[in-house]
Amino acid sequence: MVSIYKSKAKAVTTPQHPELMIERWDQEAQSIAYHQGKICFVEGALPGERVKVTLTEQKAQYLKGRVSKVLQSSPLRIAPQCRYFGSCGGCQLHYVSAADSRMLKQQALDQQLQHQLKLTELPWQPVLAGQDAGYRRKARIGVWFEKKTNSFTVGFRKAGGKEITEVTDCMVLSPVIAPVLGVLQKVLPQLKQGSAITHVEVLDADGKAFVVVRHIRPLPQSDQQQLVQAWPAACWIGEAEPDQFIFWSEAATPFYQLADGLQLNFAPTDFIQVNAAVNQAMVAQALAWLAPAKTDQILDLYCGIGNFSLALAKQAGMVVGLEGVAAMVTTASQNASFNGLSNTHFAQVDLHLPWPKADWNQPKYQKVLLDPARAGALGAIDEVARLKPAQVLYVSCNPTTFARDAKVLLAKGYRLDKLGMMDMFPYTSHLELMALFSHTRQ
Repeated sequence: MVSIYKSKAKAVTTPQHPELMIERWDQEAQSIAYHQGKICFVEGALPGERVKVTLTEQKAQYLKGRVSKVLQSSPLRIAPQCRYFGSCGGCQLHYVSAADSRMLKQQALDQQLQHQLKLTELPWQPVLAGQDAGYRRKARIGVWFEKKTNSFTVGFRKAGGKEITEVTDCMVLSPVIAPVLGVLQKVLPQLKQGSAITHVEVLDADGKAFVVVRHIRPLPQSDQQQLVQAWPAACWIGEAEPDQFIFWSEAATPFYQLADGLQLNFAPTDFIQVNAAVNQAMVAQALAWLAPAKTDQILDLYCGIGNFSLALAKQAGMVVGLEGVAAMVTTASQNASFNGLSNTHFAQVDLHLPWPKADWNQPKYQKVLLDPARAGALGAIDEVARLKPAQVLYVSCNPTTFARDAKVLLAKGYRLDKLGMMDMFPYTSHLELMALFSHTRQ
């Protein structure tokens, strides 16, 4: 056997605490700097700042780090309004105002999309935004029981970890559900089986608070009643078995309302947009951009409980909604009936697999709307292009997968007519966008 000598990999000589100049943000609100020929993604910095960085990750092509000290601050930097910033992992951008963060996010998104889509100018529309505080109508509250001290911690997960940060108030939670933090901190130590509770999911459904209690062991009725009595204004829901719920207090159906008198009912654990005001504006903008007419047949992909479908059906001739989760398909159909809409059809389909032969899978749609999850519409976007609708409205929560899918449409003869950012989650690194494509065929 021939033994070939290989030299050992060189030890990393990069200083652990370099001083860096921040050049810009990327589309995920990470600051970009360069050090010793490598790109460095920095948490907690603003463009134009000089900062001292603690490196947290070192790869062959890039570095990652977080700010340990601001040496030269940006005029945009502000004192955090939230006292839990830095320990709570819920928000990442409390060192800059929500308005300024929107500006920086759009600048980063503009640079990324121009580069990836090979476009020299993008058709930006005004940003959709609501209130910067009290906007979140759905949240997951963590609960940790420490056996050694027989004590509970209630709050949100720490940044970059699994531990729970004790939080007694939260500026982004809706005022309807914000009391849940104090209620849990007060009543949990009084319960017989409080240690069985792992977390709760809390929801503001048009002014009514719902609390879904997740627990690993059955809770005695006395514990259930203590929770109900501790916050009688809320609707408390327990977990009999995984994802099987029973109402401990009044039985009620959560719902929210859209324009034109539409009411969407849903299960407490169904996906809904957590920012009610931005969701209202988003649906209104989709209608304005697509301008549905009674002669239009419209395909709504990843339709969920009908958030866009029902609003479109109010103005269109026919709307077909496709969704992968069977329960949400049922809910969407029920919502259409509840609102007196007979011009809809909903079906369960795995949109990422080759589409089956079906009546809905025909090139008969003038317009298509799609609102996929972060993974985007891989596979489905090719099927959309095959149908050749005149217009495609793409709602995205991930600029990277949006760019990948947009390139497919551009290559298939579509042009990008409108593009707008939506700040669904102020003070966080997340952003949503909406894009309108039109086919260029003569």
